[in-house]
Amino acid sequence: MQSVAEVSIDRAINLLSTRKEGLSDEEAKGRLASVVRTKRKKKDGFFFKLLAQFKDLMILVLLVASFVSVVIGFVQGTTSEVVDGIIILAIVLVNSIFGVLQERKAEKSLKLLEKMSSPEIFVIRKGEIKKIDVQNVAKGDVFLLEEGTIIPFDARLIDSENLQVDESSLTGESVPANKNHNHICPQNTPIAEQKNMVFAGSVVTRGRGVAIVAKNKEESEFGKIASVLENTKKDLSPLQKSIKDVGKILTYVILIFAFITFLIEVIVRGNPMQAFLTAIAISVAAIPESMPAVITIIMSIGIARLAKQKAIVKTPHSIETIGACSVICSDKTGTITQNRMKVTSVFCGDANCLDKRKSEENLLLKCMSFCHNVRTSKGKFIGDPTETALLEYVRLYNFDSKKIFGKRVCEIPFSSERKMMSVVVDDGEGKNMWTKGAVDRVLSCCKFIQKKDGIREISEQDKVTIMQNNKLFAERQERVLAFAYKKIQTDTNEANLVFLGLVGMTDPPKRGTKEAIKKAIKAGMKPVMITGDHKDTALAIAREIGLSSDEKSVITGIEIDKMDREEFENRIMSFSVFARVSPQNKVQIVEAFKKRGHIVGMTGDGVNDAGSLKKADIGIGMGISGTDVTKEVADMVITDDNFSTIIIAVEEGRKVFKNIQKTIKFLFAANMGEILSLFIATLIFPNLVFLLPVQILFVNLITDTLPAIALGVENGEKNFMEEKPRKRSDGLFSNGTGKTILVMGALQTILTLLAFYIGLVNYGSEVGATMAFYTLNLLQLFFLLSVRCECGMFKSNIFKNKMMITSLVFGFGMLFVIAVSPLREILKLSNLPVVCWGVVFGLSLVVIVANEIMKRFLFKKTCKKK
Repeated sequence: MQSVAEVSIDRAINLLSTRKEGLSDEEAKGRLASVVRTKRKKKDGFFFKLLAQFKDLMILVLLVASFVSVVIGFVQGTTSEVVDGIIILAIVLVNSIFGVLQERKAEKSLKLLEKMSSPEIFVIRKGEIKKIDVQNVAKGDVFLLEEGTIIPFDARLIDSENLQVDESSLTGESVPANKNHNHICPQNTPIAEQKNMVFAGSVVTRGRGVAIVAKNKEESEFGKIASVLENTKKDLSPLQKSIKDVGKILTYVILIFAFITFLIEVIVRGNPMQAFLTAIAISVAAIPESMPAVITIIMSIGIARLAKQKAIVKTPHSIETIGACSVICSDKTGTITQNRMKVTSVFCGDANCLDKRKSEENLLLKCMSFCHNVRTSKGKFIGDPTETALLEYVRLYNFDSKKIFGKRVCEIPFSSERKMMSVVVDDGEGKNMWTKGAVDRVLSCCKFIQKKDGIREISEQDKVTIMQNNKLFAERQERVLAFAYKKIQTDTNEANLVFLGLVGMTDPPKRGTKEAIKKAIKAGMKPVMITGDHKDTALAIAREIGLSSDEKSVITGIEIDKMDREEFENRIMSFSVFARVSPQNKVQIVEAFKKRGHIVGMTGDGVNDAGSLKKADIGIGMGISGTDVTKEVADMVITDDNFSTIIIAVEEGRKVFKNIQKTIKFLFAANMGEILSLFIATLIFPNLVFLLPVQILFVNLITDTLPAIALGVENGEKNFMEEKPRKRSDGLFSNGTGKTILVMGALQTILTLLAFYIGLVNYGSEVGATMAFYTLNLLQLFFLLSVRCECGMFKSNIFKNKMMITSLVFGFGMLFVIAVSPLREILKLSNLPVVCWGVVFGLSLVVIVANEIMKRFLFKKTCKKK
C-alpha cells in the first residue's frame, strides 16, 4: 500500500477515508472504538520489586546460610547460631527493602520531571472547529497547526502557509524543517526529507497548517521506537556481573571448605553428624553477610550526592556503571549544543556600523527587529529559532523597537522557492520595506548599499566583498542571512533594495561543554558526538569544543551503512564524530564500542536516542528537553541538561567503585582472618577452645557494618580522575584488591594464631583465647585505618570522614567496655595482664606497617602522580 506521503492530497484523503471538512463525531468515535490502544507498561508493585531483589546468587547464599544456621542452633540447643541466622536474614531483608525504596524514590523524582505534552488540539469536525482531548482524536481526523503546537500524531499536510517544524527530537536536525503540503515524496524518502508530513513529538515553530491524522501515537515513528524498547534487554552492569561472579566463587570456596572440614572432623573425632554441623558452621562464618547491604548503602549515598548535583540515578548499580564508562556517546543537538540559534558574526560594510550609543538609528538592527513573526510572552521570544536569535542579538544593543515600531502594512512571507521574507512597516514618517533571506537572493534584488556616509549604488567590488564575507561565515559553518530595505510609496516589489549587511548564526555549545570534554579526555575516556546534522557542521562544533579537528575522525551514517559490521567495529576507535546518522546507526555505534570491550554511556534527549540509550551500558537522558520516552528508558537523568554534570556523575561513580573495593578488601580480609584462624586452630588444637561462636559474632558486630559504611563515604583521593577507566573485564578483585585480601587475610590469621599461642604457652588456653579475640578485633580496626586510602594513610584527612571517626570510636570504645565491665564474663573472656595487652597491641600494629608497604608496590605508579 502506498504511503500518504507518496501521493497527492486528494489521493491521501481517499486512502484515509476522510474529507477536508473532517469526520463527524460519530465517525471518530467508531474509529476509536476499533483501535486497541497499547497500554503503558505497568510498574511492578512493592512486593514484586522486593522479590526481584532475591535473584542475586549472593543473596540466595545468605538465605541458605541463615536457614542452616537456625537449624544448627535448634539441633545443638544453642542460641548463638539461631541469633546469627536471624541477624543474617534481617540484614538481607533490610538490604532488599532499602534497594526497593531507593528505586521507588528515583521513580518519584522522575515523575516530577515529566512534562505534559499538549493535552488538547483543534480539530475540524464536519467543517466546525473544535478543541478536544488528543485521546479522542481518530485516524482521518483533520486538525490545525499553528506556532507552538506540539504535534501528537504522524499526519499528512493538506494545507500549509510558511510552515516550519522543529523535528530535532526525532531527526537530530537543529534547524527547523520547511513543510509544503503540495510536495509529493518519492518512495523510501527519509523522515527528515518528508516535506508533506509532520510527525508526533515535533513542534511547529513558524506558520500555519492543516493536516490529516495518518497514524495514531502507537503507529507513529515515535511509537515504533517506544515499542522496540520493550523488547530490548538491558545488560547487567559491570558491578552486577562482578558481584554475581563473587557469589559463584564464594559458593565454590565455601563448599570446598565445608567438604575438607567434614573429612577432617570425621577422621579426628569420628562423629559424622558433629562433623557436618561443624563444617556448616564454619562455612556460614565465612560469608561476609553485611557486604550486599553495605554495597547498596554505598551506592545510595552516591545517588543522594548526585541528586543534589542535578543528576537522578534510577537504580543503584547505574552510579557505578557511569564511573566505569570509557566511551560517552553524546547527541549533539540539545545536549552538546543549546538547540538555540545565536548570532555569532555580523558584516555591514563599515567597521563601526553597530554602535550602542546610536542603536536606534541603525538600519540593520531595525531590519532585524521588524522582519519577523516572533511573539513575546513574559519577556521571552516564542517562534522560529532563527528569528528569536536575531531579536536576542538586538537586545544586546539596548534597541527599543517599541519607540519606533510602526504599523505593519503587509507581509510577503518566506517560501522555500523565494528564500526571502519582507514586511512593509509604516512608522508614521513613511513606509519602509524590510527584507531578509538567502544572501544570493537578497543581493540579486539590491541596487544600492548603505555605508556610514550614506547610500550609494552598489558596485561589483561591493558584491565581491559581500560574497567573500559570506564564504568566510559559511566556512565557520554559520547560517548566513542578508538584510536589505527601501522606502516605498505604493510599490511592494522586492527590487531596487538597499543592502544593509550579513548576519551569521550558529547553534552554540552549552556553557561548560568544552571544559567537560577536556576533563573526559584527561580521565582517559573517549567522548563521541552523534548528530543528524551535516558533516561540516558537526566538525565545526567538534573543533569548537575541543573534541576533534581532523576530518578523518568524522563519518556519516551513509558511510556506516556501506561498511560491513566487522570493518566498522575495527575502525570505530578512529572516529569521534558521527554525522547524518539514523536511529539504527546510533545503536550500531554503541554495539561497536561495546564489542571492543568498552563500557559505553549514551546521552540524548530525543525520541531517536531512546533505542541507543537502552542498548548502552548507561543511558543518560536530559530532564528539561528530554522526551518522556527518553526519560523512561534512561538509567540516569540530568535535570539541568548540562554535559558537565555527566563528568560530575563519572567522578562520583568512580569514587563509589573505589570505596566498594576498599570495603571488599576490608570485609573479605577480615572474614578470611576469622575463618582461617578458626579452621587452623581447630586442626592444630582439636581439644582446646579457640573462639566461641558468640565471640565471632561480636567481632562481626563491631568490625563489619559501621567500618564498611565508613569506607563507603570516603572522599576521592587527589587526581583519581586522571586514572584510566577500568576495563570491562576488571571485577571487584582488580586493582590489587584480590592480592590485598589474600596477603592481609593470611597475615591476620598468622598474627591471631600467634597471639593465641603466646597466651597459651605462658598463661593457659583461656588467656590465649582472650588474646586471640582482642588481637582479631584490633587487627581489623588498625587495618581499617590503613585501607581507607591507596597512597599512604596520612595523605588523606581522616577527620573529614565523620563516619570513620564514629566507627573507630565505637570499635575501640566497645573493646574498652568489654575489658573493664561484666560483659567480659558474658563473653567468657579472661582479665589480661599488662604484658599481654602489650603483645596484643604490638601484633595488631603490624598490619598497618605491612599494608602500607604493600600499597607502595601495588599503587606505585598511581601514587607517584599524586
